[in-house]
Amino acid sequence: MSPGAPGALDRFSPEALFVVSGISQYTGAVIAISLFDDVSPATMAWLRVIGAAIVLMAWTWRRQRRWTRDEVKAAAIFGTATALMNLFFYLAIDRIDLGKSVVIEFIGPIAVAAAFTRTRRNTGALLLAVAGVMLLGGVEIDTEPLGLIYILLASAMWAAYIMIGRHVAAQDRGVSGLALGMVVGSIVLTPIGMIDSGPVWSNPAWLLVGLSVGIFSNAVGYSIDLHVLRRVPVRRFAVLLALLPVTAMAVGFIALDQRPSVIDLIGAALVIAGVVSQEREVLAPEALEAANG
Repeated sequence: MSPGAPGALDRFSPEALFVVSGISQYTGAVIAISLFDDVSPATMAWLRVIGAAIVLMAWTWRRQRRWTRDEVKAAAIFGTATALMNLFFYLAIDRIDLGKSVVIEFIGPIAVAAAFTRTRRNTGALLLAVAGVMLLGGVEIDTEPLGLIYILLASAMWAAYIMIGRHVAAQDRGVSGLALGMVVGSIVLTPIGMIDSGPVWSNPAWLLVGLSVGIFSNAVGYSIDLHVLRRVPVRRFAVLLALLPVTAMAVGFIALDQRPSVIDLIGAALVIAGVVSQEREVLAPEALEAANG
């Protein structure tokens, strides 16, 4: 499909697609959390990436075309960053509530958004987001310092996911780039994921559930992300990500009974206010191509 060709997902607004992506991603997270007592978070992250790789490669196998060296390199780096983001995120949500984790993790996307548009308004937006992250992070320093470290590492990988993902999306290979990236990511996580993977090999149900998480969280969620990255500039993409912490907190409350405190809500509100207050211009296709490099 050419960059400008309409597709089924083009019928929906980026906001609607992000809601679907968020629900899918954090439904997968809830499933993963339910197994953390039996399967280690690192193993779950590994199975998640493997599951996504299997599904995406099966989906795109017949539509693969010759890869250039630059395309392989971009997909491999993208897959590595994505896999590490998944690993650090699961290690974090084993210690910190899902909704709070996503809000703290959000410092990565807001930093990307601020870096792409340097104005007073965006400086103010960044300060709001940092204040919210510090408020939430301060709560965790005394209770879960390791969890805070993990979620900040996931945040850095999220920023890399956005920056590298825009190049993968611009290559116009559809989901193929994501598929190759997930294959590389699964290989990268193998030495870590295999360490405590013993229980899943003796329980086929756990293995199947672990692989299925990759469908919800990666195959569906990240495919939508790449589609949106082709439609909007990076700074707008980061603004749209404000919908994800809200979705995560709602899913955590409904499915896991994780009730946010007043401080949590204030911190989340500051982060979301920072992202929403970013400048959000609408670009023509040719300007969009230039903005995305």
